[in-house]
Amino acid sequence: MPEVLRSTYWIREVDARDDEIVDVLGELHRLTFFDGAAIPSFETGHWWLAFREATPVAFAGVVPSTHVRNAGYFCRVGVLQRHWGQRLQLRLMRAMEARARRNGWNCLVSDTTANIVSANNFIRAGYRMFWPRYPWAFPETLYWRKSLLAGASSHSTHSKRR
Repeated sequence: MPEVLRSTYWIREVDARDDEIVDVLGELHRLTFFDGAAIPSFETGHWWLAFREATPVAFAGVVPSTHVRNAGYFCRVGVLQRHWGQRLQLRLMRAMEARARRNGWNCLVSDTTANIVSANNFIRAGYRMFWPRYPWAFPETLYWRKSLLAGASSHSTHSKRR
């Protein structure tokens, strides 16, 4: 596989009310999730595309959380396999965090199920595992949280499983 330079990638927030953007997001979702996850409603929340030159190669989205008060839910990220290893998920996570701060959210939450690569990226990005009061996914799901409050320690404890 040819080496791909990180510097050739760029990320931008996109308007998911635009039909062409929705088509691109949908296609990237199909190419990265296959039939493993339902296509989300792109009209909700904020969405980003990562490009190599003019070609979309990754996407991510954050929506208001329905499970944690004043929080965003990092609902999707997909990177085409040819572009793995370029830190695109981490860069997309940083873009989402900046948007979440502008939205005034206190934190971001997410979950992973049987996805070691994404779990390691959450750790790299400073997310901590937590147990929500009302778990929303599968029994084997890992839940992630990152405080966006100034001065909050990334090592602070949040809800613990009782």
